[in-house]
Amino acid sequence: NIGMVSTDQYYYACANLGHAGMMVTASHNPAQYSGFKMVKKMPQLLSGDEGIQDLRRIVENDAYDTPTRQGTMTEIDFSEDFVNMVLTLIDGENLRPLKVIADTGNGMVGPILKRVYERLPSVDLTGMYLDPDGSLPNHGLDPLQPENRAELQQRVKDEGADVGFAFDGDGDRFFTIDDRGEFVSGDFMTALMGQYYLEKYPGAKIVYDVRGSWAVPDLITAKGGIPLMERVGHAFIKRRMADEGAVYGGEVTGHYYFKDFYFADSGIVPSLIIMEMLSKKNASLSELLAPLEAKYFISGEINTRISGDPKAKMQELAETFSDAKISWQDGVSVEYDDWHFNARPSNTEPLLRLNLEAKSKALMEEKRDQVVEIIRS
Repeated sequence: NIGMVSTDQYYYACANLGHAGMMVTASHNPAQYSGFKMVKKMPQLLSGDEGIQDLRRIVENDAYDTPTRQGTMTEIDFSEDFVNMVLTLIDGENLRPLKVIADTGNGMVGPILKRVYERLPSVDLTGMYLDPDGSLPNHGLDPLQPENRAELQQRVKDEGADVGFAFDGDGDRFFTIDDRGEFVSGDFMTALMGQYYLEKYPGAKIVYDVRGSWAVPDLITAKGGIPLMERVGHAFIKRRMADEGAVYGGEVTGHYYFKDFYFADSGIVPSLIIMEMLSKKNASLSELLAPLEAKYFISGEINTRISGDPKAKMQELAETFSDAKISWQDGVSVEYDDWHFNARPSNTEPLLRLNLEAKSKALMEEKRDQVVEIIRS
């Protein structure tokens, strides 16, 4: 029993004990939800795509042995070991003075975040809702929803912070607010951190998901790295990273994975990497983002509730744009020279999720509206 912890603390414990694990968490879902996050052996997790259906069949068929003796429980606090470990991933002594506002939304990240940042004397941390409270008295736990990050964005702008950090409920997803108070897409953060990681690991492999902006492979290739596209989902990303020996991976939805952290996703680790990046580049986040914002125009994820078979709708999209390069790696991906999109069904809801990008804002808006009209017709 390792107590009330964030997801990255949980992964740390599983990796260091070499054991399977189970964490009770509903991640960013509303307070009435609960669930399990199960580790077979780091970095291998059980998920809807891998392992859980096998477990279901075992239970339904009673294909397991009944224990014959009472088990035991030992309580272990890994907090200090975790803090020490994540701080080895950056040069904390040479961070420049940074004003950081972090919103953990009364989830599980607040207590350990304070302990990590207390060890960074040049970081001036202003915390928002750092104390865990399952009633969620301030806002929801999913920072992808604009209403859940609006206060953080305003405070970053009003208080002149260098950067804002938003964590989801259990800390496996992480989002960034730049010094203008603007939300930064997961695509652009994947690209910037991937490029930065290549300065540490020249020629390395970087994994990104099928929804990602062209900014990711473009920046990785320009820096001499090898971009690898993979299906959406932590089971696929982690396995691909481990198989390929990739040093870093990122998803549009704010999951960031690190070879140096057991190929696992973390919220605290990317926050440290970003502060180190800002320090070594001696630049603001908005300055680092400016070249990307001038070249890549992304729609953000657009969700549409589908009453029929989503595969039929994806087939219609493929037929409509049959002169494009088509991929069925995960959903349907359609690519032209100056714009592209991915449409894929949600694993948990009757939704079709669209992510689209173009090389101009006008073209992005035109094609976004065209594709959305087809999906919703």
